[in-house]
Amino acid sequence: MVMDSGRDGMQGEIRSTVELVYRPTRADIHTAVLVRERCRRLHVVRWGFAGLFAAVALLVLVAPTSAASSSLMPAVLAVLVWSVPHAQSHHALRTVSWQGEYRASVSETGVSAETEHVTLLQRWSVFRGYRETRDHLVLLSRDPNILLVEVLPKRGLRSPEDAERLLDLVGRHLPRV
Repeated sequence: MVMDSGRDGMQGEIRSTVELVYRPTRADIHTAVLVRERCRRLHVVRWGFAGLFAAVALLVLVAPTSAASSSLMPAVLAVLVWSVPHAQSHHALRTVSWQGEYRASVSETGVSAETEHVTLLQRWSVFRGYRETRDHLVLLSRDPNILLVEVLPKRGLRSPEDAERLLDLVGRHLPRV
């Protein structure tokens, strides 16, 4: 009779764990904000409003009876609407940057992130899916507004082979959205 002590299962889980070490940057967070915006189709709304305000500013500017200064407000509004993702990225970076270096582990259980100050384990059931960009893997939360976004920068991996393993591991648990 052969008995399994469970060690092989644990070794398999250790082998299937991918670790990342990184310090969050504005580009990481900006990528996550843009991916979130695209999934919710907010980029269409944002560009629509920015275009509308820019068109109003242009129409006011070329109108024969208007002052040039009256086109200033719509132009400022167009720039503000366009810059919303940048402002969100800046705010989120200020929120997490003081924590320093992140050590993340992606395993069969989920995604675990650890800093000097906090440890967070997010099981796969928290996420609805993922999107891959050239330099990042972005995990999107299950809630309707996608309030939680987990960014896994590929630069935090030890080797290029780890990127393949990470994508395979995430792909086993989440659909690409």
